[in-house]
Amino acid sequence: MGIPRPVLLTTAVSALAGALLLAPLPATAAPGQDTRRPHPVRENGGPDTTAAALRKTTGTPGTSAPPALRKDGGYPRRTVLDAPPENPADKSIKLGLAPYHSLAPRLNALQKLSDRVSVEVAGRSAAGHELYLVTVTAPESSRESREQDRMRELIEDSPAAAAKDRRITSSYKTPVFINNNIHGNEWEGTDAALKLIEELAKAKDGRTAGLLAKNRIYLNVTANPDGRIAGTRANGNGFDLNRDFITASQPESQAVRRIAVDKQPAVMLDLHGYVNGTLIEPTTPPHGENYEYDLFLKNSYANALGMEKAVNDLGYTPDKDGVQPPVIPFRDQQEGWDDWPPIFTPQYMAFQGAVASHTVEFPMRVNNNDYNNLPVEELRRRSAINTDIAGAVMRATLDYTLDHRTSVIADQIETFRRGAAGEAQRPVSEETVPGVPGIGPEDVYTTSFPRAYVIPAGQGQRSATAAARLVDHLVANDVRVERARTGFRLAGRSYPAGSYLVDMHQAKRGIANVILDAGRDISADVSTMYDISGWSLGLLWGASVDKVQKADGGLHIPTRPVQAASPAGAVTGHGDLRLRLDDPKELAALNSLLAQGVKVRRAADGSAIVPASARREAAVLADRHGVAFTATKEKGSGTVARTRVAAAVTSGEQFALREMGFEVLPVSTATLNAGFDWSKADVLYVSSGLQYGALNPAARSALDGFLTGGGGVVTLGSTGAAFNTAAGLLAVKPVAGNGDANGVVRVINAGGPITGGAPAHTFVYSPLWFTDLGRGVRVEQSYGTGGPLVSGHWRAKEDGTGGPSDAAGRASVVSGTSTKGGSVVLFGTEPLFRDHPKGLFSQVGRALLGAAG
Repeated sequence: MGIPRPVLLTTAVSALAGALLLAPLPATAAPGQDTRRPHPVRENGGPDTTAAALRKTTGTPGTSAPPALRKDGGYPRRTVLDAPPENPADKSIKLGLAPYHSLAPRLNALQKLSDRVSVEVAGRSAAGHELYLVTVTAPESSRESREQDRMRELIEDSPAAAAKDRRITSSYKTPVFINNNIHGNEWEGTDAALKLIEELAKAKDGRTAGLLAKNRIYLNVTANPDGRIAGTRANGNGFDLNRDFITASQPESQAVRRIAVDKQPAVMLDLHGYVNGTLIEPTTPPHGENYEYDLFLKNSYANALGMEKAVNDLGYTPDKDGVQPPVIPFRDQQEGWDDWPPIFTPQYMAFQGAVASHTVEFPMRVNNNDYNNLPVEELRRRSAINTDIAGAVMRATLDYTLDHRTSVIADQIETFRRGAAGEAQRPVSEETVPGVPGIGPEDVYTTSFPRAYVIPAGQGQRSATAAARLVDHLVANDVRVERARTGFRLAGRSYPAGSYLVDMHQAKRGIANVILDAGRDISADVSTMYDISGWSLGLLWGASVDKVQKADGGLHIPTRPVQAASPAGAVTGHGDLRLRLDDPKELAALNSLLAQGVKVRRAADGSAIVPASARREAAVLADRHGVAFTATKEKGSGTVARTRVAAAVTSGEQFALREMGFEVLPVSTATLNAGFDWSKADVLYVSSGLQYGALNPAARSALDGFLTGGGGVVTLGSTGAAFNTAAGLLAVKPVAGNGDANGVVRVINAGGPITGGAPAHTFVYSPLWFTDLGRGVRVEQSYGTGGPLVSGHWRAKEDGTGGPSDAAGRASVVSGTSTKGGSVVLFGTEPLFRDHPKGLFSQVGRALLGAAG
């Protein structure tokens, strides 16, 4: 039985409700269809696309920090939201949906409508728009809320005790989280959420009262207001937020992470579009190996069946409406809709305690070309259907959670209990997950969790800065980290005091292993993957991480809990100072010094020599960035200059370049053809959106003038390699591997100015390597010999070429002097991919500094 439609209360409330909700829209015209999930491609083109769209549709938002989510007091928690100025250019309006500027007034009205509705500001978007978190639940006193917090903490901190706690069984409110509009041009979840909030606020039936007495329903009304306003998939920084969760580089994904940690949802929906019929996860293989997948599949499949029925009960048909029946990939497809990487919101939520979390894709396309080309009436017909379907899956999920409340809570507790006890996972089978048909060996993905991880301190640690970043990231993801008070030995290794320890006997061992483990090569398991297949922060973030498989006798090490990493910044010794430039924060410190006019010299190994006269500036930056300046007698040769980068790059790369403090001037084929002042740039970086052959004569002449004048070039990937060839810069032959391949690979670094201090692993996406190297071309890095792939998915192409064995031992990064006189560096790897592999950033930073002269 679904949640009943509420009856209107009084004339005054009726008028208010009428102002809150949009009128129904007509259902006419024939819809288009989208039955295929888009194939993964490297992000490309127009790093400023979303930002430019936002500038056309909204003013400059405020940048003041939002209030943190409250952790005290009862419910309701009312917030009077400030309404943004009305924005007639908001892309939602054409679809008959709620523009962003209307949300605050409507939420203010909903708070007045019912004491079941609370609103808080969960954070701000990249462009400064507020993120609205709505909680719908029966009113609670401060004492009752504190008791709920106590029970929630007990579930994670002492799951074995929580399993026996009768108070939890009888009184704990199951947290349900509904995340809407994370892709800005997949709009309708927001509008369905507003309707659901009003229904729950006004309903007088007993089932709704029971639902709200036994559950807290959290709704992120729009997770991507930047994209909603501009009609773009990405946020204001050009990021696909539903690829960002393991990295959490963006403020919106950080806000959702904070909700996940603070609220600990047991059930979760993430609402998307557009796939016809409505796609409802669980997914095809491969399944994330760090899940307690038996508990997850049990609940997610059962809830999917309920959502499927709710959608079918709406009565939409292919003939009448163009709406195909729903699809549950686990049941209906073989592969291609996997839940392997923890970059998607529902997959991340599973590691924070969700035992059912789903992507739901609405059927009726209203974005991109359809948005631009279809009549408004047809677009509104489609968006109304999508809103209806979104509401149906929301209500079905609440029905499932209410009807299975006891077992849902028990399964969340059991997920945490297994982690805390260090127990093995239970492989899925028809015996371990009864009621789920079609389980086969292709669905079994498990891992053997280690006993602990150690992030060493002192000698042997590549970078204290990187270690601190990794530890802070673990803590932000609710992983328990401890720091050794004394030196200790573990599994035959000695570690100094101050080393960090991650005891894997903890409730959230899954996310700890996701972050720290090397991962797995799944190339043989499936023929295709939807997105990335390897991501190890333990190998790619620049810190030394030791995996301890066994610890005979346990972990008897004097430690203290870590709330934040200890400061890593320091200025030591006397005289001139060395800054290593192995880490993006060190590059940021260097660029800050250069911006202040400090005269910095270049060391032979690529590090920077800072004069003793800048000691005060160095101390400030050491504290700000957590970097170390160490005394040196080396004088260096040549100077390091402030580097201005003309960058034809992806949004992720542009973000990473600015993170390192470079002055970035976005360029493209169109930008150069329109006229570009090369006197403003010191080096050109090409990875996307720039074709030498597509330049008009004036643009090509201007660029050639920059190159023959000694302008340096750094390129990345196939677009960069094609630019190098077309411009006739460096004599090499680029060889493309399988375009579908991605993951973590072993490399051999030559050292020196570019790869000195670099990790022994890198990240690839559509990998490339270089052969037939001309005279004077230097190999800076090569793929490892044998099988270089550590984790990910990399097969040979159909003709047998392009696999990892072909790449083994080949040059992955090369450098030299171009035929036109400037320095050139070519990357076949992806060291800045989506702002993710932090430990690799410095390779590009060093290359840019060197190419600039």
